[in-house]
Amino acid sequence: MNSPDAPKPDAPPAANAAADADLDPFRLQSPETLANPYPVYARLREEAPVYFSAAYNGWLITRYDQVAAGFRDPRLSAKRSSAFVTKLPDEVRQRLEPLRRNLASWALLLDPPEHTRIRSLINKAFVPRLVEGLRSRVETLVNELLDAVAPTGRMDVLRDLGDLLPLLVIGEVLGVPVEDRHRLKGWSNALSGFLGAGRPTLEIAGGALSAVAELEDYFRGVIAARRQSPGNDLLSQLIIAEEQGTILGEQELLSTCCMLLFGGHETTKNLIGNGLLALLRHRSERDALRGTPSLIGPAVEELLRYDSPVQWMSRVALDDIELDGVRIPKGDRAFLVLGAANRDPAQFPDPDRLDFRRTDIRHISLGVGVHYCAGSALARVEAQAAISTFLRRFPDAELSPGPLTWRMNPGMRGLTAIPIELGPQSSAS
Repeated sequence: MNSPDAPKPDAPPAANAAADADLDPFRLQSPETLANPYPVYARLREEAPVYFSAAYNGWLITRYDQVAAGFRDPRLSAKRSSAFVTKLPDEVRQRLEPLRRNLASWALLLDPPEHTRIRSLINKAFVPRLVEGLRSRVETLVNELLDAVAPTGRMDVLRDLGDLLPLLVIGEVLGVPVEDRHRLKGWSNALSGFLGAGRPTLEIAGGALSAVAELEDYFRGVIAARRQSPGNDLLSQLIIAEEQGTILGEQELLSTCCMLLFGGHETTKNLIGNGLLALLRHRSERDALRGTPSLIGPAVEELLRYDSPVQWMSRVALDDIELDGVRIPKGDRAFLVLGAANRDPAQFPDPDRLDFRRTDIRHISLGVGVHYCAGSALARVEAQAAISTFLRRFPDAELSPGPLTWRMNPGMRGLTAIPIELGPQSSAS
């Protein structure tokens, strides 16, 4: 189905082009911008740092200080950003109600104090000490995945590593049966297409609706099994909280499972994919990291800044807000554009340069304040293990010839595939 604002199918090509230019003068939705949004972000920061985009029906905020402040501003609501369904026609709204109901209990899309209540439970599973204890297991999984492709001499970074590693890891954290973990990928991808669309079509929303319905049915089965046989996993902790009725209700339990699957898979997948792509394109930084493996921590932080896997987060104004002399009316959507903030020269000197020895990498790729990513420590462990192990084992890997295709998803930045030639495997691996 088409977006309500798309040109009519029977409009002549010239009319279509004119309508597109009026709707999207910065060409935010063009394939060229999706492949490399950073020149457009630079224009926005300079010409219109608080810009109303008709294409997304919301305000794009692109300067670092304003994006960081926006995360902390109680007038910008995360909760209201999931309520777009209420503005749709009755028939469509009723059809999408299960999707709205599921998203309405995601901690990611809640404001305090509701957010605080759910987040306090999730945080217990992701404290750095516990996550660090998973590092050796993550490294084992990375090596197993690379062992599977090494004999072929080639791989797709996303299909063979980026997609699979986060699924296996978040599956273990949650306590999802091993044989089921590959099933979760399609559901996560459908949610990503919806949450990253900015202005999702009804077709995209329908895909997310189906994913949520299937996910909730799946988790009901896993939860029933865990009630009979609890474990030490996060899902068992969530069930205890739901049974006690003091922290989670039934819908909140199902929604939190869906959110953890999505958050544990999507961001880390694109962090690994975008990160290895950047290294394959920047030989000097790849050599620096290989020569000094202890740089892997700062390297992952710089990769997060350089090409953020999450490009923006959506909010809704609870009151009229003025920024740079521009009024954002109450009820309007605002997009905090992390990708633009992370390339702001006012915060990062020479921001378009990848530099693993950058000394002040206060990126905001994982959010700010109360909505700082709960699984950030786990994402870092996975990315560090994946990138360092890959470089150690395949020091001469190169991108395969041919163009790369970026997903048509402006909010969740990632490629459809990253085919590479592995080259000879290091004898030290």
